[in-house]
Order: sequence, then structure tokens, then C-alpha cells
Amino acid sequence: MPHRIEVMLKAHLRDALGEKTARRAREDLGLAVEAVRTVQVYLVDAAMGEKVAVAAAAGPFSDPVTQLYGVNRPLAQELPFPWEWLVEVGFRPGVTDNEGRTAREALELLLGRRLGPEEGVYTARQYCLHGKLSRQDVERLAQGLLANDLIQRTTVVSAAELAELWAARPNPLYQVPRVSGRTEVRVEEVDLGALSDEALVRLSRDRVLVLNLQEMQAIRDYFRRPDVLARRREVGLSGAATDVELEVLGQTWSEHCKHKIFNARITYRDEDGREEIVDGLFDTYIRRGTQEIRDRLGGDDWCLSVFKDNAGVIRLNDRYGVAFKVETHNSPSALDPYGGALTGIVGVNRDPFGTGMGARLVFNTDVFCFGPPDYRGELPKGLLHPKRIFEGVREGVEHGGNQSGIPTVNGSILFDERYLGKPLVFCGTGGVIPLEVCGRPGHEKRARPGDHIVMCGGRIGKDGIHGATFSSEELHEGSPATAVQIGDPITQKKMTDFLLRARDLCLYNSITDNGAGGLSSSVGEMAEETGGFELHLDRAPLKYPGLQPWEILLSEAQERMTVAVPPDRLEAFMALAAKMGVEATDLGVFTDSGVFHCLYEGRTVAYLDMDFVHHGVPRLELRAEWRPPRHEEPEIPEPADLGAELRAILGRWNVCSKEYVVRQYDHEVQGGSVVKPLAGAAHDGPSDAAVLRPDLDSFEGLVVAHGICPRYSDIDTYHMAACAVDEAVRNAVAVGGGLDLMAGLDNFCWCDPVQSEKTPDGHYKLAQLVRANRALYDVCTAYGVPCISGKDSMKNDAVIGGVKISIPPTLLFSVVARMADVRRAVTLDAKRPGDLVYVVGVTYPETGASEYAARHGFVGNAVPRVRTESARARYLALSEAIRRGLVASCHDCSDGGLGVALAETAFSGGLGMTVDLGAVPAEGVDRLDVLLFSESQSRFVVTVAPGARAEFEALAAEAGAALVGEVTEAPELRLDAGGRAVLREGIPELKAAWQRPMAW
Repeated sequence: MPHRIEVMLKAHLRDALGEKTARRAREDLGLAVEAVRTVQVYLVDAAMGEKVAVAAAAGPFSDPVTQLYGVNRPLAQELPFPWEWLVEVGFRPGVTDNEGRTAREALELLLGRRLGPEEGVYTARQYCLHGKLSRQDVERLAQGLLANDLIQRTTVVSAAELAELWAARPNPLYQVPRVSGRTEVRVEEVDLGALSDEALVRLSRDRVLVLNLQEMQAIRDYFRRPDVLARRREVGLSGAATDVELEVLGQTWSEHCKHKIFNARITYRDEDGREEIVDGLFDTYIRRGTQEIRDRLGGDDWCLSVFKDNAGVIRLNDRYGVAFKVETHNSPSALDPYGGALTGIVGVNRDPFGTGMGARLVFNTDVFCFGPPDYRGELPKGLLHPKRIFEGVREGVEHGGNQSGIPTVNGSILFDERYLGKPLVFCGTGGVIPLEVCGRPGHEKRARPGDHIVMCGGRIGKDGIHGATFSSEELHEGSPATAVQIGDPITQKKMTDFLLRARDLCLYNSITDNGAGGLSSSVGEMAEETGGFELHLDRAPLKYPGLQPWEILLSEAQERMTVAVPPDRLEAFMALAAKMGVEATDLGVFTDSGVFHCLYEGRTVAYLDMDFVHHGVPRLELRAEWRPPRHEEPEIPEPADLGAELRAILGRWNVCSKEYVVRQYDHEVQGGSVVKPLAGAAHDGPSDAAVLRPDLDSFEGLVVAHGICPRYSDIDTYHMAACAVDEAVRNAVAVGGGLDLMAGLDNFCWCDPVQSEKTPDGHYKLAQLVRANRALYDVCTAYGVPCISGKDSMKNDAVIGGVKISIPPTLLFSVVARMADVRRAVTLDAKRPGDLVYVVGVTYPETGASEYAARHGFVGNAVPRVRTESARARYLALSEAIRRGLVASCHDCSDGGLGVALAETAFSGGLGMTVDLGAVPAEGVDRLDVLLFSESQSRFVVTVAPGARAEFEALAAEAGAALVGEVTEAPELRLDAGGRAVLREGIPELKAAWQRPMAW
């Protein structure tokens, strides 16, 4: 019988988790929960006696200074207050239990032996609730806050029922959540030639292949080919496709992996009826733009690797390159916010780590888009409340980044009701790669025929199956639960430490991560370097028995990398893995056979031509039709109280302080952080970008920034994308980055842009995508910022209970720039009374889709536009001024416009400011509210010491800079116009308005 160990805090200590749970139950669910205490549970299913169980409870499972433990008795009965209800939450069988895995390792050290495959440690948590609650209230609390029914199981008992439950035989609290699935291995075969078109479509739907009829027909035709049939007979296969082969093609040909929409041939029709052919969005706009920029750089080209590896790579200095990648994890985060986001961050960590010969990871960056956390409307059944998604995602990324020892240096959070169906969870990671590894360029890798296929890290389970195909379709009631994964950052950290050591010892030739598609994608992609492979699926280490061959091949279970190890280095590689406590398994060899070849217990279960797997998918032919939307332009009277208006905008969800979230991320680990996410006199002002030193032997640094403004899509996605790029660039410039070495990453998240019965406006949505890509090309080439990597996510719709919710078209543009000397970096906060205040850049009447417009309930049509020629000159001048040390502070104008930028500059420095609005550079602006809240692009608020005035003004003369005021010691923002006072607001009051919404 298992032993049950329970651990809780001593009575005099605060239970922070319990207090947080009680507060959220009251505030988010309106339940009368007065107090909550928590109990940690370890269910130990191992051959050991009571004395050993007590030793484990007293030793590794509890802290004798702060905690009490109980073995095989209900500790809840010893709580220091009367509770009425108890909820126990544990994982369902097969779900990754990271704390249980760590507890297992601790128990093995105590026992002095390894636990057997049927032994284990499983964790749960009890919530003991005090308050006037009915059973229905408690069940609502359990499902609405404490557990996710998709991956967790709950037990609800009253105080009176607990003793009765413990006396029951068998006691349900001792039920071990062990996987007890089928063990019979069976490879199914499907004769595609016997299926009608309707049956092919049904097969695709039922198996979650997410392939259209044309693609299914291409697969059917492949298996009919005489040459294919002949080769298959030689290895014991018939003309029928195996389930392994169908799943491989579904994964490899998925939208998530093949980017079929970005590679489609598109007929684009504009509003005047003119048509043109776009021969692939990626080639036409992204690849071409980057190539043109690199051609201009000529011999000074600092792009080392673009669009051909897991991450893009640029040269930092004469020692290192920098690899950078941003991914999305939207669909899994909608189902399980914590697990989805945790997997997102540890998953993207593996992208730069698996680039070239492997990068040492030095920073994370995260951007989230949620529904409003105070949403009070009725949600379709099956959707989680946006605040629960918010908290789960925040915690998942926090745990993934902090426990991996990687600083989170930059990020943003946006809110819009259209993200209720699917949140957007962007996670990015950067790392440094030596320019030379083992006598060859560090950013290059190549597997060779004869190299062993070795999988390192975690084991394979059912979690993560169909992740790639799931991400290639809309979210619906039948979305597969197996797509949910929970990452283990500790296991991954051990693996990455080992592989960096193996890299430096020259023990492998190539490396990649087991991302979308698991072994199918990692081995399949690496085999393109050799021309084929032979993979033995039965050798793969499993979390539990019962997985079918196709599940072993497709599972995206986390913490795994695949490496190509030369035969003469295999023994040394395996010995190092064993020494460093990392599981590594030889699964087969890379070949030059031209065949994607998988076996199980000696029997061939997949035998596909490599060329067909990677290049056989039919190309989409799509149509796009642009119709500019027109919105009402209501007559909004000019506010009588601009101060009240400014306070209201500072308190909007998309403008307010995000300090609550930032404080929970570690941005100091590794010791390289220079400009941190929060800056200013009290270290609570919103930094425009991050600056870090990845090489502590040098003052050279990296600037990391991003831009995202999906609201502008309501008017025109061209300007939305242009503004996103411009925002990223000016954020980088604001801290000291320059255009001389700046690279970008594009992440497109779109609602379904393919015309169909479910998407009757697909032609319009695709036209929006075309226009956004045009803007990306136009602005990047104008600024000389090449795209080095990117990602697209094209199915961000949710259909739940017949209700369809589509996200606004969204582009996240991230940049990384080299900074010659981090000691020249500047922050946003005003530094000294008497410093001069400048506005750099021109304000236009562009309040369309702004925060000001949203506050007053309209969209408008005057969307902000990027004027690249003048903006580029401005950026060059400002970068030079910062390099010369002429700038005391610099802050970009973005959400909320100039008014918000002035307030943030002042209160971040704990100082005041007087400004003459009549001196602000403007064109066509005839109202003060428009001047203050227009979101015109490419603008800054800059402060300069009086002694630097002449040199700064000479340098910024062509940049549209104007002296508008000065910094004051009195903590007040004073705005004048035409000789009269138009705004007088206390700095503490403005800051309080900004901090209040998210002061959780």
C-alpha cells in the first residue's frame, strides 16, 4: 500500500498561497471565503516501511524549522482554525508532475537505490476552506480557480466527511494516478486507394491530421506510385499507409510546420480592382527584404544565419554571435494556461540552444495578449476567464524562466476582448554562440551519414501528441487534451549544461530540439543534412508503457534534444551524459538512403521518401480582396479637464503599470542586466527596452526591444505592422541602440485567412495579411533592419458553443541591437531639476484606434502612419546624441501619446515638469486633447542637461526636436498653452492612477 505524507506550515506562519487563494476567491468569484490553509501531499508508491516513510517526511519532504508533517494521517485535522471544506487537487495519470519527479529523486538518495518502473512519487495539494460556502460554491471554486479539469482531478469533502473518508477501505485518497493504459502495440494500416474524397476528408478530421482534400489526395497518389510500391514491398510493407506514416505527414505538412499560407500563391485585389500575384508572402516580402539589406551591407554583412535554423544569428563582436527566436504557444495556453505557457518558455529556450552548435542562453522576453482581467460578460462554456488565463500564463512563464536561470529582461501585456477565445503567448529567448566551435563556424552544423541519432533529456509520454496539428486549427470543444504539456525546467537545465559541455568537447556534429512533432520533426529535419535515417522507436525511453509507435514518434513531451554523434565519439558522449545525470539514448543512425525510415522491434513501420515528406505538400492557391473599412468619426467635445483625462488614460489596462508581473520574474540572474524592465528613482518606471552584457569581459552589450499595436488593425493592417516595427526600433533607440547593427524577428498571429464556409470573410483577412507583410518589407528596408527569424500562427480563432471569437490581426516585431558601450545606456526617468525637456518628432492628428479613442468608445479612421525618411534621420541623430553622452533621459511616445510619455518621464524620476504645449512640433493639430493623446509614431520625450544644450540642438536640428520646457523639483506636471495653464496635476496622483489597476 502506498504511504501518504502530508506537509503544512506551522500555525504561526503565514500561508501566502492560502491568503492569495482566499483573496482571489472573494475578488474573482465573489465567494465568501474568509481563510484558506494549504497542505502539500506526497503519495509514495514504493517498497518501503513506515520508518522509512517517516524519515522521508522528516527529511527531504519537509523543513523542520517551518513545517509540520504527518504520515498516513490527515494533517488537516490539526489546522489552527476551524475549516468547513477541503479540496484536494492532483494531476491526472500521465500528466507531468515536476514536484513528484524531484521528490522521487530525493527518495532515491534516501533509499540508496533507484525506484523501479512501477514505483513513483505523486503530489497533490489540499485547500482547507473557512467561510460560508455551500458544496456548490466549493465545486465552483475548485473548477474556477483551484484546478483545470483537463489535467487535474479533484476531491471535495466537508470537515465532517474527512474522518469517514479516511476510514473507508479502500481509501480513495490513496489512489495512485499511475498510467494503466493499453500495452498491446498495434500498427494500423489504411488503404487510401479504397477511400472516396469524402472518406479522405473524414480520415483527416478523425485523426487530427488537419490536411485538406488536395493534400490527402496527394498522399493517396503517392502510395499508388509503382516505384513506391516496389520499394515498400522490399521492407515488408504493402501499398496501404501505416498510421505512423499518416501522422508523420500530418505533422510535417501542418500549417504550424510548413507555413502553407505564407508560402501560398496569392491573387491580391486592391480597392480599385487592380490585381497582382504575390508569389509567397515569405519570399516576396520577408526573405527579399532581408536579402536586399544584406546586399547593401556587402562585406560588412553581420548576419550569420537567417531563416535556416531554429533561430537567427548575428555577429556581436569578434568572439560571439547572438541567436534570437520568438515563438507562440497560444492554443495550449487556452486549454491549460500554466502548462501551455511553461512549455512555451522552456520550448523557445531550446530554439537558440539548438541553433548552430548550441548557444548559451542569456535572456528571455515575453509578450502576452489577454482578454480584460475585469471582464464581466458571459463566457461561452469551455472558455476560461481571462484573469485565470492571465495568472496561469504569468506563473508558467515565471517558473520556466526563473528555474532555468535565464533573466527575463523585456516584455509587454496587452488586453482586448477579442483575445478571450485564444490568448497570445509570445515567448522569446536569446543566446550567445562562439564564432568558432571545434575548428568550424559556431553557427553552422551538419549531421553526417553514419552519425548516431541520440535523444537526450526527458522521456516520451502522451503529453504533447498532436501539438503541431492542434496549433494548425481553430480551438473547439473537441480540441485534443493530449496537446497539453507541462515542461520541467530543472530537467532541461541539466540537459543544456551537459550538452554545452559536450559541444566544447566536440562530441557531436549537429543538434536540434524535439519541438513540434517530436522525433518526427527533429530527426526528419536533421536527416535533410544527410539524406535519410533509420530510427528504432522501440529503443526510446518512455514515461510509462502503452504508447503506440506513432505516439512515440510524434509526442512533443518536453526537455528533449536530438544530436548527431559520430561513431568514434559515441562512447565518450554517453559516458559524459551518465556522469552529469542526463538520460541519453541511441535510437539509430543517419543515412544517405533518401528514406524516412522508422522501425519498431525490427519491423518497418514508416518508409517514406524524404523528398515527399519535406517537399510533397501541394501549394495553396489563395485569393485576397482588400476593402478599406470605414468607421464613424463622432464629434467628441474637447475635455474641460485634461488632467482627469490624463489620469483616466494612465489607468487603462494597456497603459497602466505592469509592475505586479515584472516583480515576479528574475531579471538579475547571470549578472548581465544593465537597463532593467523597471527603472527610475524608485525602480518602478516602465523601461522602453532592455540592455544587457552577455560577455562580462566586455562593455559591449545587447539591446532587446519589441513593438506590438494590434488595435490599429481595425483601420488598416499595413499601418498596424508599420507601427509595430517602428515602435520596436524607437524603443531600442530610446535606451541607446542604433540602426548600424539591429536585426528583427516577425511573429504574425492571425485569425484564419482562408476563405471557407466557416470563414466567409477569408479573402479580406488574407488581404490584411498581405498588407501587413508589405509594411514589414517597406519599413525594415527603409531602416536597414533585416528580419533574421520569425514565426506565424494562422488559426487563432475559437469556436465554442457555436460562438466564434477571432483575435485582431497581430504582429509582434522584436529587435536585438548591438551597443558598443553599455555605460552610455540611458533610461526614461527625468534625472535632475533644471534639465531641459525636448519633444523629438512631429505630432499629427492621428487618434484612430488609439487609447484615447477607445476610452471614448470609437475607433475612427486617422490611424498613425510611419514616415520612414524623417524617422530614420531622427533615429540616427538621437543615437549619436546618446553615444556622445548628451542625453539625460529618453522615453518613446506610444500608447496614450505625448501626455502619457511626459507623465511617465516625470513620475519615474520623482520630479516635476513644466511644458509649453505651444512649442511642441505639430502639423494639422488644432486641439489640445489631440496634441496630448495622438499616437503619432517616431516621437520621444528627451531631457538634456543645460550644459549639453548647444551640442544637442546642433545634432538634433534635422530630427524635429523642440525645446518645450524643463524638469522641476516640485512634483507637479504643469502644461501651458497660449500663455494659460491647461493642466496642473500632482506627480504622486498621476503615478497612483497609473499603478492602481494592477496593484494586486
